[in-house]
Amino acid sequence: MQTRRNFITTATALATTGLCAPALAQSGRSQWASWDAQVTPFGYDLTTSNPWNLHPRFLPVRVTAKPGLKAGDIHVDAVARYLYHIEPGGTAMRFGVAIARGDLYEPGTYTIRRKAKWPRWTPTPDMIKRDPAEYAQFADGMDGGPRNPLGSRALYLYIGDRDTYLRIHGTPYPRSIGGRASSGCVRMAMPHINALYDQISTGATAYLYSPNRVAST
Repeated sequence: MQTRRNFITTATALATTGLCAPALAQSGRSQWASWDAQVTPFGYDLTTSNPWNLHPRFLPVRVTAKPGLKAGDIHVDAVARYLYHIEPGGTAMRFGVAIARGDLYEPGTYTIRRKAKWPRWTPTPDMIKRDPAEYAQFADGMDGGPRNPLGSRALYLYIGDRDTYLRIHGTPYPRSIGGRASSGCVRMAMPHINALYDQISTGATAYLYSPNRVAST
């Protein structure tokens, strides 16, 4: 299903489809394990560790899902800032997220066609034009690593065969969780998306609900 903006063919709309830049390549594969350890708190427990001082409601928790939702799919409630991963047996893991600022958030129904660990990041031309002081220095891309804006893991959202350049990804700014902070993507604390990543299969559907609508979980 296409979003409202995908029907608009103006140059502005075409530019905003590249809200998060593509991961062009992965580097530092030999460092992945040490990077995972670096971003994972000592004695980490998925549901209780909170060195970032997030509001407790944004910590992962297993909840009851509404009947009829397909196991494996993701639902993002942009109002409450929750991501739900639907599990077999009628439950879901709920995580706190940050969504895009302003009008950059793109509600819609997407397919997760690709996953990546410690992905490379390159800002889009639209991002550079919008904020050259922040993004122009990275026009040639940034290798994966703990300071990379895509963080430790990324899930790539497609419509059909078209990469939307929207991602569900980790962030080196975990205190942004619960707010509107990104240039289009859905952000998660890195240890949280590391746990989610291993449970996600390519081909799963991601439903990003409008900020004016509560998700059906």
